[in-house]
Amino acid sequence: MPCSTFADDGRCLYYETLPPSWRRDRVFVGDTVREMESAADWTSLNDEELVERRISKLGLRLETTPLEPLIQQLYAELSAKGLSFNPPTHVGDEWFVPIGVPAIFVPFFLVHDRLRALERTMMLEVEGETPEWFMKLMRHEAGHTYMYAYRLTRKKKWQEMFGQTSDEETPSFYRPRPFSRSYVTHLDDWYAQAHPDEDFAETFATWLTPDFDWRKRYAGWKALQKLEYVDELMRSLTGEPPVHMPKYRVADYNFLNVKLKTYYARKRKLYEEMYPGFYDVDLRQLFSAASGIKASSYLRQRRRRLMNSVAQFTNEKKFRVNKLLTRLIDRSDELGLRVQNGDPQQDFRVASYITTLVMNYLFTGKFKRTK
Repeated sequence: MPCSTFADDGRCLYYETLPPSWRRDRVFVGDTVREMESAADWTSLNDEELVERRISKLGLRLETTPLEPLIQQLYAELSAKGLSFNPPTHVGDEWFVPIGVPAIFVPFFLVHDRLRALERTMMLEVEGETPEWFMKLMRHEAGHTYMYAYRLTRKKKWQEMFGQTSDEETPSFYRPRPFSRSYVTHLDDWYAQAHPDEDFAETFATWLTPDFDWRKRYAGWKALQKLEYVDELMRSLTGEPPVHMPKYRVADYNFLNVKLKTYYARKRKLYEEMYPGFYDVDLRQLFSAASGIKASSYLRQRRRRLMNSVAQFTNEKKFRVNKLLTRLIDRSDELGLRVQNGDPQQDFRVASYITTLVMNYLFTGKFKRTK
């Protein structure tokens, strides 16, 4: 059997590859043998050929892939808490739970090595690529499903704890308070602060995480009151079946009936939002040498290192940081700027400047939703 591994993880998960595919849910129905056979050849295509394929025609599904044991792990974690509802899980275009529908959609690119590689090429990173990261996201999305399956937002105490919710999606922009102790910090970007629904989902995920002493971690925090409420609320649901399970068609929500090139054109455009303007005077101060190597060459040589470090310390998407670096490189070239190679402080100054630009963007009220 082939072995699929996750990046930066030593585990090897074995699976059968009748097709190398992964469409949706364990309750997968409707694929014919001919569809499966026609989908089986896409893994050998190069990027230019692959992006011409329509995602919905790849024959994708979750069972017999490395993700299936992780989905079962989520169900085991819920069961260990006495909860009986296992949210159905499907393949979609991104991480999400449809409004009012207690079901989890995971992004299609996670199921197969070839598609993870394409996602990394197109977006520079793969959200949820390691088992640990995947499970953090699954616990968060499970919180949303429980919110809908048990109509939790109708409870007066829920509203007192998390605020008034609505049928609107999480807003695209929000202004976080990084040092607030009123919210747990589970996912990046202080995501619990985005919306009352996200606050609950993050609190639920924190509560669900195995072997995590949330009482100790959040002692003295106002967020502890929310965790204790979730603990009390989930205990009241022990063994209880869902009260709201609307019927739905997976195809109405997975948004996969597009070509890969269309999907990535939309995604890249979404991530290519403009950062605050930077000024030529800043670049001239950074790269003020009368001679030496071109500043654009200097930045290109250090591009990946700068991108990784800035993304790590700001929690910004690598794709966006990379776009900013592209603008800096192009403008430095236009201005004809140069830098003395070998200055030990130069890397620090450049990284600090780019980090400042990114943080300025993040905290001007334009904070992009990423989950």
